[in-house]
Amino acid sequence: MSKPYLSPRQQVQHLITRKGLIVRDTAFAERKLTDIEYTSLIGGYKTPFINPMTRMYEGSTTFEDILELYLFDKDLRLLTFGALNTVEEKIRQLISDAFCSHFGEMQSAFLNPKNYRPGLKCAGTISNLINRHLLKAVNDNNHSYIVHQRNAYGNVPLWVAGKLLTFGELSIMYSVLQIQQQTRICSAFPSITEQELENSLCCLTLFRNVCAHNERLYSYRLNQHDFIDTPLHAKLGIPKKGNKYILGKCDYFGLVITLRYLLPKEEFLNFKRQLRKCIESYTRKSKRISNAELLGYMGMPANWESITRYRL
Repeated sequence: MSKPYLSPRQQVQHLITRKGLIVRDTAFAERKLTDIEYTSLIGGYKTPFINPMTRMYEGSTTFEDILELYLFDKDLRLLTFGALNTVEEKIRQLISDAFCSHFGEMQSAFLNPKNYRPGLKCAGTISNLINRHLLKAVNDNNHSYIVHQRNAYGNVPLWVAGKLLTFGELSIMYSVLQIQQQTRICSAFPSITEQELENSLCCLTLFRNVCAHNERLYSYRLNQHDFIDTPLHAKLGIPKKGNKYILGKCDYFGLVITLRYLLPKEEFLNFKRQLRKCIESYTRKSKRISNAELLGYMGMPANWESITRYRL
């Protein structure tokens, strides 16, 4: 049977009487559960505070403890989303430059499947990219710059149409470009290979979607993909289980390492400063989760800030 609907007031009483959560100000808690859906707030951020066997809140866990973790994650998403937007814009420009410098500016070029990676393995992906995303961008009527290009010139070049592609669609487009174009794009990131960049964009897309859809980020783990092994894993002394690093592979730290490779130096340093402030601000206020525990949830080693001490 599905769970019955509970009003915010009933939800607060359920947390108090059935789950052992301390709620000092019930009116405040009710207001927050009116603004934030129960499963997003309580369901999303209860794990560090709840006994997995009894399903009861441990110790003196308060409603504010859960709310503070939620607010930390919200700040983390905003910071991460901004960094990913920077990567997205650069990849968008690099794809446009690499493709148009070789095939020209006509829309017929990027709508032609022959101008992508040959072989049956990519044929379905190329067809889907062209017919579902690129054609949609060319025929769009909701953006004045697309309509202007179409009406004034009878052509929507890739550097215009590409503005409508999402991070995920840009990742897919990179993956089916011919090797010459991939190499030109990858030259902007001299410390990674074409295949490593393809992997990185795929993984970052999943983290970007978590940020965009307001899902829990700090403890998010990739399921079917891993970030690449990098020299930074070894330089930071990340331990291995078997032949696999235990941190920086499917967790938030994997994203941080990837941003170290893809963001300009000064932008990464600023991201790192903001991330440190975000973590320190939360752990100063938190009475239940220590700095070490939070880093553990994020997949971050204790020496993560040393990431900028080493050359790529």
